[in-house]
Amino acid sequence: MRLATWNVNSVRARLPRLLDWLSATKPDVVCLQEIKCSAETFPAGEVGELGYATAAYGIGQWNGVALLSRVGLDDVTRGFAGEPGFPDPEARSISATCDGVRVWSVYVPNGRTPDSPHYTYKLAWLAALRAALAAELAGGGPLAVCGDFNVAPTDADVWDPSVFVGSTHVTPPERGALADLRALGLTDVVPRPMKGDHPFTYWDYRAGMFHQDKGMRIDLVYATGDLAGQVRSAYIDREARKGKGPSDHAPIVVDF
Repeated sequence: MRLATWNVNSVRARLPRLLDWLSATKPDVVCLQEIKCSAETFPAGEVGELGYATAAYGIGQWNGVALLSRVGLDDVTRGFAGEPGFPDPEARSISATCDGVRVWSVYVPNGRTPDSPHYTYKLAWLAALRAALAAELAGGGPLAVCGDFNVAPTDADVWDPSVFVGSTHVTPPERGALADLRALGLTDVVPRPMKGDHPFTYWDYRAGMFHQDKGMRIDLVYATGDLAGQVRSAYIDREARKGKGPSDHAPIVVDF
């Protein structure tokens, strides 16, 4: 199975790029985030022409997640039990079974600033996600949770830790919430880079940030041990961040 995750930052705006990327990369299962459209307006027809079944969860023009699969898309669940809202539920999680693997696509709230109610919401959302994953893992079977977590796990996952002091994405409570997810038995399957390399998945649109490699690793693929042990390769597709009109995130591709 080739599994990928990508925050596309508007699937309609990025559709030509997405279709070209799907044709070239040929993932079996794709987790999308920030689709910024309703389920009814998701381009299922265009994606379907490439052989993908689709399941989308979107409310209006913000947030939104989706799953694409060429190997089955069963038992689709939108959202999860106990999921908090701000104040109402948002479209931030979708899961399904694909060829025997339970796959989650998640878009964790940004949090804005540590003194914002959005930050409190972010931590509550991550805690609720942990509880939902714990319940699902109790049933056994391979599972992968993928997406934009809006947290850099360590200082090595940001281009300059001093720039982020006092900011979200790097605070101990956020990183602790990720550690709590891993403590469920989940493994970060993207390998650590060699010394001097940066494994970034996100670069701000501001001029020069991408070309200077001033980014963050906030997109992740976490998998149960049985699945993580079958990883043959994993990479961040920087090429997809280049060119005209890209998303501000790059996809991650993992081969099992």
